Amino acid sequence: MVSARVLAATMLCPVLHGAAASASELAALQSHETILVLERTSRQLSRTHDPIWTLRLETPGGQPHHFDAVSGRAHRQQADRHRTGTRAPLPMGRYSLGPVEQLGPEDPAELGPIWIGIEPQFPTGRGHLGIHLDPSANRNANSGTLGCVGLIHRNDMVRLADLVQRHNVKALVVQN
Repeated sequence: MVSARVLAATMLCPVLHGAAASASELAALQSHETILVLERTSRQLSRTHDPIWTLRLETPGGQPHHFDAVSGRAHRQQADRHRTGTRAPLPMGRYSLGPVEQLGPEDPAELGPIWIGIEPQFPTGRGHLGIHLDPSANRNANSGTLGCVGLIHRNDMVRLADLVQRHNVKALVVQN
């Protein structure tokens, strides 16, 4: 059975302003630990027009691994990322990663087969966030997320989960 925080992932909490990670903080993080970095790109999904974000696994001394993702809904990208219910992308800043959890048939289908919880490491009321597959990406009105990071391809989610466990990744930095 999946944890209560996974089941609550489809609900949004009030959001306060978070602190963005500076370039020097990111460089310091990259030199000492393997981290995930989320950045918005100029690309978008062809059918639903959700902006494509890149989720990058940075390993000291290693080649980065890139994964296409969505965060928030296409028409809510400019909404206040610090208010509840906006369906905007994650606020900028540093998050800690929880364990990789396998999801089952009793869990919400929109979360896909795997859940990796994330917790903001800055003052905020926003919670119940994670990294998961977005099975509706580029398919229908459910494309995008309520604010989580949704990987676009199922194989990428499986590969990311393996890399997170293998490299003991504990941090995500949302750049923009």
